[in-house]
Amino acid sequence: MKRVFFLFAGLLIASLTFGQQFEQPKLDGSNFTKVKAHVGADFALQYQALTQSSDGTTPLTPLGKGLNLPTANMKIYADLAPGVQVHLTTYLSSRHHEETWVKGGYLLMDQLPFLNSDAIDKLMQKLTLKVGMMELNYGDEHFRRSDNGNISRNAFVGNYIMDAFTTAGGAELMYRNNGWLAMGAVSNGTLKPAIAAYSARSNSYTTYNTADELAFYGKVGFDKQLSENFRLRTTVSLYSCAKNHFGSLYYGDRTGSRYYLVMKPQTGSADDVDISSDHTTGRWGPGFTNKDNSTMVNLFAKYYGFEMFGTYEKAKGTGAFGGDFDFNQFAIEGIYHFGGQEQFYLGTRYNKVKNSNDMNIDRVQIAGGWHMTKNILAKLEYVNQNYNNFNGNYTTSAGYQAGTKAGFKGIMFEAGISF
Repeated sequence: MKRVFFLFAGLLIASLTFGQQFEQPKLDGSNFTKVKAHVGADFALQYQALTQSSDGTTPLTPLGKGLNLPTANMKIYADLAPGVQVHLTTYLSSRHHEETWVKGGYLLMDQLPFLNSDAIDKLMQKLTLKVGMMELNYGDEHFRRSDNGNISRNAFVGNYIMDAFTTAGGAELMYRNNGWLAMGAVSNGTLKPAIAAYSARSNSYTTYNTADELAFYGKVGFDKQLSENFRLRTTVSLYSCAKNHFGSLYYGDRTGSRYYLVMKPQTGSADDVDISSDHTTGRWGPGFTNKDNSTMVNLFAKYYGFEMFGTYEKAKGTGAFGGDFDFNQFAIEGIYHFGGQEQFYLGTRYNKVKNSNDMNIDRVQIAGGWHMTKNILAKLEYVNQNYNNFNGNYTTSAGYQAGTKAGFKGIMFEAGISF
């Protein structure tokens, strides 16, 4: 009953976040004069004070209270031609990789001026083409998640329990007209592209062909400012991959979760306290997949100062190492901004994931934040996550027998700078 109370309390006080952005608006190529590069960065730091418990036979790794490893991104984009941009994001430091490495890069084309065709120019008034190694535009939840050092899009500290986020090679074509949108795309389906593999156990080689592992996805919806004070967006997204050696839609975040070391068993090794080991602690889902058919439905509404965002998702398929999976996710959140420039906010989110074996995780998050400026954000979150009817592991990769009931809860403080 407490979770239900927190949920409805949050919905009653839900309000506008600083102009929620989904897909990037179309570029105005009329202002182009020459090639111009722009550089930005994101920095984030958390203080964690969480406790955890389990009725399993294997004790959990004890947790202290303190600062987590800071994370940072560097962003570069450049205007190459009228309506044409290139984007590149680099992770400078993350929980999973302390060294610098590239997240991805893509070409964004709202115009095709180099074709010198009036007919193409007219078509491109409503079309957008993206090609590259990029964050796949499946569902709308990925627009509201923290991405390593970039926490500005997320009013909370943690992302969803089942996190549909990955970078992969792909091409997306989107049509937008008077609020209606439709997008079709193709991807290689994995953040770990490969053309061959070797198994030491069987002393054998396997070849991979990208054409045999393609994933297809798309989105249809409506997004419009219906009046000065009312915006409505609703979308349905589909993702389908018949076969892949490491389909990564639900295991594509190489940076790691915000809840460090939670629900890790004691194994008597240094991996127990290694933040890069089992870097997705606090999340749960199919992991890498061979076959994946997923659907996500999202609803976003903003009326005056009141905002609500909801998600329903179903993922069904086969794991990368065998075994069928069937997961359902539900989430709903509300946020209220106040102050002279709406620089303060309060919000709550309820998130639940369940599989076909009736194992489930539910989470309540209650958060407050302060936008000191447009580029500086500080937020405080209370989180309470519960594991129910578990007879397997608490995380995707940890191989141990868990208890039937467990969880973690406590306070997270996070501050970030983005420019």
